[in-house]
Amino acid sequence: MNMEEKFQRAYRSLEDTIEKRHQKDIYTALGYTSNLDLLCDFQVEKLNDLLARHMQGKNLREMRIAKKIRTMEELLETIVCYCIHGIGGETDVENTELVRESFLFQNGMGGTAVQAALALAAVGGETLVHLTDDSEEVREILKSPYIHVALENGEIGHVDQVKARNPQELHFILQFKKGDIVRLDGQEIEIPCSNRVILTKNTVNEYLPLWVPYFRWIEQNAGRVSSNVLSSFNSILEPEILKDRLGYIKEHVEAYRRNNPKGVVYFEDAHYHDENICRLCIESIAPCVDIFSMNEEELQYTLKEFYGYPVNINDICSCAEGAEFLMKKLGIRRGIIIHTKDYAMYVGDAQGIEIEKGLMYGALMATSKALYGSYGNKEQIRDVMKLNLSDQGCRHLRKLEESIWKDRTVLIPTLYLDKPKYTIGLGDSFTGGVQMCF
Repeated sequence: MNMEEKFQRAYRSLEDTIEKRHQKDIYTALGYTSNLDLLCDFQVEKLNDLLARHMQGKNLREMRIAKKIRTMEELLETIVCYCIHGIGGETDVENTELVRESFLFQNGMGGTAVQAALALAAVGGETLVHLTDDSEEVREILKSPYIHVALENGEIGHVDQVKARNPQELHFILQFKKGDIVRLDGQEIEIPCSNRVILTKNTVNEYLPLWVPYFRWIEQNAGRVSSNVLSSFNSILEPEILKDRLGYIKEHVEAYRRNNPKGVVYFEDAHYHDENICRLCIESIAPCVDIFSMNEEELQYTLKEFYGYPVNINDICSCAEGAEFLMKKLGIRRGIIIHTKDYAMYVGDAQGIEIEKGLMYGALMATSKALYGSYGNKEQIRDVMKLNLSDQGCRHLRKLEESIWKDRTVLIPTLYLDKPKYTIGLGDSFTGGVQMCF
């Protein structure tokens, strides 16, 4: 069976998979943060106009990402640096009014857990989510019969039963497109890759308040929770806060495992605001998780910055080798997923889980988000099937099949979209889709 046929089979099985989960009353647990995204109507012409007004005489290639954005110059230099290198990332912003005045925005949902929940809700997947920003705007976006929250009385319900407890957190999302030209004083640089930058005003997620009823419900109903997703520690800035939260969550994971030995503990990596926090987090949590998931940039950063391990992210065998090194180094229980625009790969023990199907579910949901700018329903995902497989992903697959990694990896090329309409939440949609194979 070729890869196109496997995708067709995976798509046809998705509805049956979700129906069986409904019948058995099975949930995916998704933690831990939520926030209000302000989605920018970003046009490169607007950026170029702001550059002409505020950055005369500056060299585009010398612009750098600010540690925290307070001024117009820091804002523009940060955006330019992300754009001209085609990289995604996250930067703190102190002067939110400056950003609001520079671009037009509309409300959206932020946070790995809640975006994965929305992706699954679009195809009828039932989830239990942990909220931090529980503002009216966030609750409005999350209204769905398929998205559940733990209530104070120990039961689960829906977001319209939640009363706000925490302050609102804003993330400004600016998405830029491959092929657009950044211009200033006769300088012209083409954006090499579509991506996004997140400008974050930290409030509640900086200290990540944990909602005890969420954890208690999972522990008491563990047999109904097929996978327990851990994510979103990246906004924490204080090591002691992180240690406290991780200590609680590790005890929770042990209780979940005792009550559901077949349940999968899944960790999704992220871009951290502080590299010391990043290392402390992944080294603390990794031995507790079955599957550790990341994109290729996160793989490269972790291996190079923390362990001095050389990895070439353009060489699929180097990525597989790096993932295996990281799995052993961190004590990850089962395996590592690397997800990119061209492929998704699993390295590790796949016994007892249909991981290839999971990678396909994730890729279909992520590509649907990229194509439509919304969480894809079953009809929209069917349209994604009309796209061609990534040429680069297919080359990676052929190389693995001729290497020592043939029996130690599972790789699927993605259905490729060169210029996505939307670049935020693709990894989160992927994360949601993968959970359907557990």
